[in-house]
Amino acid sequence: MSNIHAESAIGLISTRSFPAMVGTADMMIKSADVTLVGYEKIGGGYCTAVIRGRFPDVRLAVAAGAEVAAQMDELIYQSVISRPSPNLNMVLPISDRMLAQVIGKSRLTNLAIGLLETRGFPPMVGAMDAMLKTADVHVSGYEKTGAGFCTAIIRGTVSNVTFALDAGMSVAERIGELRSIMVIPRPLEDLERTIPTASYWLEQALVIPEQPLILPLRLPQSVNAPMVEVEVVEVETVELEQKLLVDGSGEKLRQRESSLE
Repeated sequence: MSNIHAESAIGLISTRSFPAMVGTADMMIKSADVTLVGYEKIGGGYCTAVIRGRFPDVRLAVAAGAEVAAQMDELIYQSVISRPSPNLNMVLPISDRMLAQVIGKSRLTNLAIGLLETRGFPPMVGAMDAMLKTADVHVSGYEKTGAGFCTAIIRGTVSNVTFALDAGMSVAERIGELRSIMVIPRPLEDLERTIPTASYWLEQALVIPEQPLILPLRLPQSVNAPMVEVEVVEVETVELEQKLLVDGSGEKLRQRESSLE
């Protein structure tokens, strides 16, 4: 674990809405010098954004994020932990391993983010369809947080995302239950890294094996082998009968043949 992490504080804000948590995380990383290191979902719709940084920055960021969550009436818990024990890295999404993850760059980077949360999968799918047919937006993915809560995630310009969400809200309310919406105009890199994105939109980085296969630079040239002259030896054959006469067994063979007749 790096010394920076050992000297930093942890900030946590829990909401019962994925869009509210994303909006809270966006406010935290824009209001202070902190790093968004991940989300934690424990079911029932409960989501927690986790940040790290110097204690004064974390405290300021958590205060700003909690205000946003409270305005949406979705704030559940908020907490700041100063000088966290290194063992916390093993149970929270705050380890060096997570920070070191390398994923392919998304083709939707730098576009505004729109989130629409429903209770139930059919309302979310209906809202997705309406949003795609209404404005020039792309579905980045969706998120499930338990208790039937589903969040559609779209990307596009701010105007297109806003227009699409208006259409999606109407369809979601007609089919089922609309929970919440959120628009993030200018997402920062930390937020981009943690937003669910379908693999279709990712440009996978080239992976170079540790021990690449070494291929020959040229194909081997064909070699013309010299012709070898083979001496043919003629073998003189001897009649079986003549051989039998020579060794004295011919007479016995003829006697045996006459007795069989």
